[in-house]
Order: sequence, then structure tokens, then C-alpha cells
Amino acid sequence: MKTSGFLYKKVVWQSGAHQSAEVLKMGYIILEQQGHVGIVTINRFETLNALNSDVLSDLNRTLDVLEANEDIYVVILTGKGRSFAAGEDIAEMRDFGAVEGKAFSDFGNAISLRIENFPKPVIAAVNGFALGGGCELAMACDIRIASENAKFSQPEVGLGVIPGFGGTQRLPRIVGIGKAMELILSARTIDAAEAKEIGLVNQVVAHEKLMETALELAHTIASKAQIAVRFAKQCIRRGMQADINSAANYEALAFGICCDTEDQFDAMNAFVTNTELKGFKNR
Repeated sequence: MKTSGFLYKKVVWQSGAHQSAEVLKMGYIILEQQGHVGIVTINRFETLNALNSDVLSDLNRTLDVLEANEDIYVVILTGKGRSFAAGEDIAEMRDFGAVEGKAFSDFGNAISLRIENFPKPVIAAVNGFALGGGCELAMACDIRIASENAKFSQPEVGLGVIPGFGGTQRLPRIVGIGKAMELILSARTIDAAEAKEIGLVNQVVAHEKLMETALELAHTIASKAQIAVRFAKQCIRRGMQADINSAANYEALAFGICCDTEDQFDAMNAFVTNTELKGFKNR
């Protein structure tokens, strides 16, 4: 049975030099805040974090909370236990007809697109199996860091369907058409090392170092000028879907807006005067 509503409790835990003091549980999702970083954990580990409608709904609500929280600058998405997300829930899907299948794919695609276009950077910390919809969620993130235990696959053609959460579109954009064809049409599972080799993930680290590595990167991004960080993400994302002239025009507009911020003046003034910049105001 799905857990409904929000469960909130205060905790204190330590990770390196950073502390976290808040945990928010929303059904199958756990949201922790550590400084300016939000850590989203899919918590349906008894099914290897299989993605059913309830999990997707909880994830969507969590994105609402993250977007509204102005104190969170960067998001990390991971999974509980030995799986990031083991794909769509076959038990839910097996009785789907065309109408139900289309609706489920639309919902999964909407979540993936929301992550891809989320105003704040999203890092996937892939702790284990990222299969089917799990791989597609990871691909929607801006940066992917994988544990050496991670496994990736789009196994759908072995189940009589195709990737439905954007896999046929994002995988070729990330690894190229030929490799995407090979992986999707064969339903082959690859390990983290091969995922790194083909460019599916940015880096592979020891399993016990995964969250430490993801947090270090997230805190680094969070320490920069956030108006610039968000415009940079938007420019990259929009540019991948547009012709170079339109993309360059949007970049110039974003650059101009950044030049009218206090962060730009403070940082460039500190550079020119060789003085210390004491952080960004994000305005």
C-alpha cells in the first residue's frame, strides 16, 4: 500500500565537513537537505525501486517541494539499497492496453522532461541497477556519477515493448545513434566501466565513495553564482534542441542578463582589484 501524505522529522547527521538537519518523507521518496543540496532517494527497495505510478507521483510532488525551496540550489537523485531504479513496474504494466500504456508513458516522459528542464542542476548518483525507466531517469539528469556496482540497460524489447520514458530519444543524443541502436535493440546490460567508456556516465567511483563524490560536486556547483548556473543549464538544454543561430541568440540574452546582476559586479570587481570574493548574493 502506498504511504500517503508527508512525513517530516528532524535529524542530524555528518558527511565530511557538511551537516544535514532535515528529512522529508513523501511516500516512496525521501528528501534530505544538506546545506544547499537536496538529496532525493527513491525508497521502494523491496522491488529494487521499480517505478510504478505511485513512485512517479511521489517523485513529482518532491520536485514541487524542491522547486519551491529557494535554499536548495542543486539536487542529487539516487536510490535506496542496491538499485537506483530497476525500471518500470512490470506487475503494474502487464495488463495495460494501448490507452493505459500511452498514459503511463506520457506520465513517465513528463517526469523525465521535468528533471531535464528543472531550473536547478540535477546529479544522478547511480548506486546500482539503472534499468529501463531507471536508466531513463538517470539520462534525464544533467550529470551522472556511477558506483562501480552500477548496471545500465534498456531491456524493453525483451518484454515486448520499447523504452517509454524517453530512452529512444536521450540515449542516442548521449552516446550516439549506433551505440544506442545496439543497446536498445539487443536489450544488453552494461556495467559502469562500459557506461563510462561510451559517455553514458561522467565518472565511475568506488561504491562507498559515490555519495561523497556526488555531494562534493553538488556543493561545488552550489558555491557558484546561481543565476549564472541556472542560465548556463538552460542554454545547454535549449541549445541541444535548437539550431545554432537560435541557441547563440538565447546565450547572448542570458549573458546580458547575467551582466546586470550584483554577482557579476562583485565577482569581476574582486578579480580586477585582486580582493577576496566573500560568496555570492544570488541576485
